[in-house]
Amino acid sequence: MSTAIEKNLIDRVAMGDLFRRRASSAPHSIALVEYRDGDRLSLTHRKLNQSLNKVARALRSLGVQPGDRVALAGLNSIEFSLAIYGCMKGGYVVVPLNHLQSTNDLSYTINHCEAKAVIVEDSLIEKFQHIKPALSSVDHWISMEVTNCSIPSGFLDFQDIIDQASDDEITDVKINDRDPLQILYTSGTTSKPKGVETSHLALFINTLAAAIELGVRPKMTGSSVMPMFHCAQHLVTTTVMHVGGTAIIFRAFDPKAFLEAIETEKIQFVFLLPLMWKALLDVPEIDDYDLSSVSVGMYGMAPMDQPSLERLKKRFNCPFVLASGQTEMTPLATVFHDVWPEKKGNYWGEGILTTDQAVMNDEGNLLPNGEVGEIVWRAPSVMNGYYKDPQATAEASKFDWHHSGDLGYFDEDRQLLFVDRKKDMIKTGGENVPSVKVERVIMAHSAVAATTVIGLPHPHWTEAVTAFVILRPDMDATEADIIQSCRAELGGYELPKRVIFLTTLATTATGKFLKAPLREQYTDLYSNEPA
Repeated sequence: MSTAIEKNLIDRVAMGDLFRRRASSAPHSIALVEYRDGDRLSLTHRKLNQSLNKVARALRSLGVQPGDRVALAGLNSIEFSLAIYGCMKGGYVVVPLNHLQSTNDLSYTINHCEAKAVIVEDSLIEKFQHIKPALSSVDHWISMEVTNCSIPSGFLDFQDIIDQASDDEITDVKINDRDPLQILYTSGTTSKPKGVETSHLALFINTLAAAIELGVRPKMTGSSVMPMFHCAQHLVTTTVMHVGGTAIIFRAFDPKAFLEAIETEKIQFVFLLPLMWKALLDVPEIDDYDLSSVSVGMYGMAPMDQPSLERLKKRFNCPFVLASGQTEMTPLATVFHDVWPEKKGNYWGEGILTTDQAVMNDEGNLLPNGEVGEIVWRAPSVMNGYYKDPQATAEASKFDWHHSGDLGYFDEDRQLLFVDRKKDMIKTGGENVPSVKVERVIMAHSAVAATTVIGLPHPHWTEAVTAFVILRPDMDATEADIIQSCRAELGGYELPKRVIFLTTLATTATGKFLKAPLREQYTDLYSNEPA
């Protein structure tokens, strides 16, 4: 072994090393649990680390080298966890794929990152079969048998290749702190997805900060129900692994089954979207479950209406924290702690302990409390950059700060309030209306299950505030009802000009509503209105 590798092993920051440490400090503690076909599958931290060594060595035997990109596609499963963390052990760059994307976007992503191998869950192979001829860089296709679907020829079997590999610890790969760990492709609504390259150091620091800020204590049991290919659940699950805890893996979200799992597995840390938390409240038998194990409730990616938040706090009897950030921050940047009961509004709170947080105007000047500007950050968890896109990287790091693309301001206690995405601010009648503010107010209506608000072209107002609403089952409300319920909290210019009732809304994999398709579909809604 070379002197350089020996020195590197002693003092490096490498994400794969945390699994070796947990195998040593908590070898018999359960790391991963998944219920599948009526069986409870599990791996201890020792077995997990051994399995990750096998994955890394199996890929090496196929000719995959440290620094090569390995793309992964799958729903949440133990196998998906082995694939993503095994790549980290071997020094390969992980590229988790959003399998819900179009085949065009998937082809673009795999070609853009020049993946040497693609690992695909068996249930998704048919989709990837269609794009295989268009992918020039891929040397190996590997299938993960999870659902017992038939596998066509041309795929290696994931379990077979790791069964043949040694589980000896990986000690011959040099990994530097800022070496790329993963490339996460952001959803492209008007252009191709951008690849966010983040480092070993970025995720390592962010998991430790998340443990402190979010209350993930050593050996805690946490939920993994959001897609693990997404940066948010990836952070939470990895944080739980970092502290020697147990991740309960769910392939889909069923409110009643989730409550049963909390009771059975004594889940302590729960991360859900606001809509999912509200779905738990709608389970008629919720009071029959023992939910006393839950010590932290976390939500993110959308505002939570105050009535629902108060009901959740009462039923779960624990603090609820709002975590915010973005893929480029790996991803946690700011937390609104449950210590400000008097503060109402779309708060994002304070920068986590490893992050500088400020608000900046377009000239690069930092703004005082109360003034709206772009939210900017500095932190060791900031991305290396956009993969193969130096121009976009430079644009995001102007004035020596990372630019979020979000608007916000600080209150008198230096708590950050989110105003809107720069691109989603509605300009109506000479005023600026944050779409999220209107959404938060509409969500407080008892009949509303979901809403998204956009600005649509209007001959008089420039843009008209327009709400799209999904009602709760067996509940009713009219356009006038919704608008009237907003009057107590919104100014006249902030009120929706129209409320459109829908049965579904297109979303991203993490539940964010897609606004671009609505803008396109309803662009002429007000074309006959007087100027």
